[in-house]
Amino acid sequence: MIKKILTLICLSTLSYVATAQHHGNADSLKNEIIKLRTDVNQIQLNLGKSHKQFKKGMILATIGYSVTIAGGLMLGRKNDDLGKALLVTGGAAGMGGTFILLDSFKFLGLAAGKQAPTRKKR
Repeated sequence: MIKKILTLICLSTLSYVATAQHHGNADSLKNEIIKLRTDVNQIQLNLGKSHKQFKKGMILATIGYSVTIAGGLMLGRKNDDLGKALLVTGGAAGMGGTFILLDSFKFLGLAAGKQAPTRKKR
């Protein structure tokens, strides 16, 4: 009789421990899923920012370099002064667009989990 009671107590204790571990695992699993969802949302946000900035830079660079080409074609003709102005303006716009385009890649680094570069204080 005592063996049956001890066996019953041992089985109930083991059952309780197994149930407690299962609930602990379920909570940690739920927390891990929430953390992963947060990470995925942050990655999507960074990719969206990168995409917008990349498009703006590409459009500005394309327009700038097109204006530069048009200015170069005008050199040596009637509108020589206008051609020179278009060369400078288009070149500046093209370089600005290229800078914006290249700067958009920092968001891709953030999406990959890398820290944003910080500027050194002098």
